[in-house]
Amino acid sequence: MGLIINKENNKNDDLSRRIDADLRAKMNGSVDIVDGETPDLVDESEYVKDYKKTGKFGWVWIVLIVLAILSLISIFAF
Repeated sequence: MGLIINKENNKNDDLSRRIDADLRAKMNGSVDIVDGETPDLVDESEYVKDYKKTGKFGWVWIVLIVLAILSLISIFAF
């Protein structure tokens, strides 16, 4: 039984090594290095494709949240 588990682990190790090698080859071929720095590719990911960057009035939300917390503290403290 230990031999079967060992064979399964070897198959998984070989598969993970092949996947890792393929991903490295794709990354080396698709990444453009500019001035010695590699980009982080966050803006091109599918997860953030439709998101907008925070506008110049994003700080207003932080101020409103802080004021709401302060008002809740003052209501329940007194």
